[in-house]
Amino acid sequence: MTINALLLSSSRVGDTPYLNHAIRFIKPLTEKAQKWIFIPYAGISMGYDTYLASVVAGLSELQLDISSIHQHSDPRKAIKDADGIMVGGGNTFHLLHELYKYDLVQLIREEVAQGKPYIGWSAGANVAGLSIRTTNDMPIIEPPSFTALNIVPFQLNPHYSNYRAPGHNGETRAQRLFEFTRVDPLTPVIGIVEGSALWRQGDTLSLLGDNPAYLFCGEQQEIPIPLGSDLSHLLK
Repeated sequence: MTINALLLSSSRVGDTPYLNHAIRFIKPLTEKAQKWIFIPYAGISMGYDTYLASVVAGLSELQLDISSIHQHSDPRKAIKDADGIMVGGGNTFHLLHELYKYDLVQLIREEVAQGKPYIGWSAGANVAGLSIRTTNDMPIIEPPSFTALNIVPFQLNPHYSNYRAPGHNGETRAQRLFEFTRVDPLTPVIGIVEGSALWRQGDTLSLLGDNPAYLFCGEQQEIPIPLGSDLSHLLK
């Protein structure tokens, strides 16, 4: 069995319907996986039932059996019994806090390593990296550790954009990621632009979608990664 993980920058592109742009990327991971467990822990502002309903509606054309982990009395068993794992966006700190609370971090890591497909968007993509130290989110709660799932052995920054609003004097995203590479110059960061995704299949890593990604590592800053690039060297 090999890792099969799709890491989406976002759940939407512009004004498109929820998850609609991602169906073409998600479909290959569902061909042999019908029963999915959804992890809504990042979506604290909307409520888990509402979040699940949005995901079920957004992916309805794939005709999947999707339940939320909050509906199960034994979260660990729910993950073991599922054919695949979906992790939604929201607040990354709360997501990782809850994964540690229910003792799911190592379990998810093991299940994915054994071939169980993983789909994450936004915060759900962020926790797939080495740590959540390059999230965009406010630290509203403190998880026991920033160490994440390590499905890919580098850092991720979903929703990447280096836009600076007129009159805004705060740091740009690129400047924030440069701060990371100054204190951790050996660890790469991939900024994934909305509409694009990383897909890991075993020892192969590719960039999907409509926009390039950007690499930050040491003195390499905001290096464009063209669409269709083979990024497998980042898995070594």
